[in-house]
Amino acid sequence: MLYLIFVRVCGWLVLLGRSSASKDIELLVLRHEVAVLRRTQPKPRWDWADRAVLAALIQLLPKTLRAHRLITPGAVLQWHRRLVTRKWTYPQRTGRPPVSTEIATLIERLATENMTWGYQRIQGELLKLGHRVGASTIRRILTSLGLPPAPKRQTDTTWRQFLRTQASTMLAVDFFHVDCAVTLQRLYCFFVMEVGSRYVHVLGVTANPDGPWTTQQIRNLLVDLGDQAADFHFLVRDRAGQFTASFDAILADAGITTVKIPPRTPRANAYAERSVRTVRTEATDRMLIFGERHLRTVLAEYATHYNGRRPHRGRDLQPPRPDHPVADLTKERIKRQPVLGGLINEYERAA
Repeated sequence: MLYLIFVRVCGWLVLLGRSSASKDIELLVLRHEVAVLRRTQPKPRWDWADRAVLAALIQLLPKTLRAHRLITPGAVLQWHRRLVTRKWTYPQRTGRPPVSTEIATLIERLATENMTWGYQRIQGELLKLGHRVGASTIRRILTSLGLPPAPKRQTDTTWRQFLRTQASTMLAVDFFHVDCAVTLQRLYCFFVMEVGSRYVHVLGVTANPDGPWTTQQIRNLLVDLGDQAADFHFLVRDRAGQFTASFDAILADAGITTVKIPPRTPRANAYAERSVRTVRTEATDRMLIFGERHLRTVLAEYATHYNGRRPHRGRDLQPPRPDHPVADLTKERIKRQPVLGGLINEYERAA
């Protein structure tokens, strides 16, 4: 009891020796601390105004009183370091430079488009493109994107990929008819499409497409293709009576397997059917045909436009075999070239 009384008396003597300004500052600090503690939040949180007031007042308190506050000098120094960090935001990190977003996107593209490529295979491809990236960096980027390693990333080939791969070795054949304007005679056009390039061969026009005539047309096609015929392995056709056994035998001798679509399923020969719709929409349904000779002339001119100038969505808006020169950008005038008497227009730069 005597000890407690002695400590209290000593505290009063210390207070008598302090100035009134020091006492007022301590009262302000205590009031501000009480105001913070009375806030309704579960845990008192300091905002920027609280830090500014206490950081300014605590420097005026005696050293013995600074350690008994809610904040310590270390907290004030920490606030100061935060302010410095916000002001000086330039990077001071050492080590490897960060990988740009462009390279990360390219790594993702290479991994998704080539399921069998591992980290080092992608690293080698990037090196060919002028980007030096470590294999561990590639692994880290693919992991962050949720792409597993090559053995787990590799999946079965999809039908779309399979058909695109086989398209360069496929031919598609079909007939379409045109009715003459005066005689109402029905003419049949026989054509073959190279599925990979969308190039169309108009083989012939006749009013009587029997088996021998059809067989002779496919024989003529193989002669015209020459050595290029070895690039094709499949021919897709329907089950029409014009396609006889001799038709298939001639193709088999050239190393081309005939694939017959199921009955009444024209969608199975989609490339040829879409070509028929195109030629009808753009040419034959928009003009009158007066005879076999007229139809041959129209189809020959349209085939030249279709194969050499017409953009195709399946080929990134490029013709099957472009026959027009590279655009000369120094020539500002755009020239229109009519096809089929102005039914179709082509455009090119002219002096």
